[in-house]
Amino acid sequence: MGRRRGRWAIRRIRRAGRARARSDAGMTTAEYAVGTLGACALAAGLYKVVTSPAVIGALTDVLDRALHAT
Repeated sequence: MGRRRGRWAIRRIRRAGRARARSDAGMTTAEYAVGTLGACALAAGLYKVVTSPAVIGALTDVLDRALHAT
């Protein structure tokens, strides 16, 4: 009787593992979507900063000084 219970317990654990794996099947897609959205938001923010007049002026000044250094 001890062996039967052990086999039953192993089957139950395997079944639970399979059910858990099935329920998380779409989770990675959702995580990728949220990560992609975050990366796009960060890129949009950086683009706004880099294309602002203050940053463009500073970069132009740095490049102008570097190219005309004596």
